[in-house]
Amino acid sequence: MDEKQEKGKKSVLLRLDSGMWNEIAAWADDEFRSINGQIEYLLNEAVKRHKKSGNGGDKNV
Repeated sequence: MDEKQEKGKKSVLLRLDSGMWNEIAAWADDEFRSINGQIEYLLNEAVKRHKKSGNGGDKNV
């Protein structure tokens, strides 16, 4: 893996059922985000809440 990939964002394959996809798509549209941007936002918020709860620490997140 080159240096650029190590410092940048990572790519992941995420499988969602169509109902979840539609819900996230509608939510993303309401907040003027792409679906990818909405998923990234939701994951970031979940990690922040997890850290605040005392369960997260600094474990390479």
